[in-house]
Amino acid sequence: MWRLLTLSVLFGLLAGCAGLPFGLGSGDSSDGRYNAEGKASYYGAKHHGKRTASGEKFDQNQLTAAHRSLPFGTRVRVTNLNNDKTVVVRINDRGPYARGRIIDVSRKAAQQLGMLRAGVVPARVQSLAD
Repeated sequence: MWRLLTLSVLFGLLAGCAGLPFGLGSGDSSDGRYNAEGKASYYGAKHHGKRTASGEKFDQNQLTAAHRSLPFGTRVRVTNLNNDKTVVVRINDRGPYARGRIIDVSRKAAQQLGMLRAGVVPARVQSLAD
């Protein structure tokens, strides 16, 4: 009897969460756009030419980035909060997998953000309208 009651409660909780927008509370604003702050890092030569999660080859000389959940093709503005430099990148890979990081940008994007030397910087990531 308790097992049935417990399963019913859990099922009810899961069903209630099914209507929530994906990622709400982790960067999504009320208008559906992504807006988050955290740490940004970059990746380059070690991954150059390898396939990304989207299936295309990674090119460190393009303005691309990896994000855990944003759809492939999403364009985002990344701002280095240390120097206010910005760059617009296209999401074409998954990651970063390091704790506390919200985006991995290509080497070219990192260069434009002025973060090559630091490697990891505080950043704001904002999705752009299509």
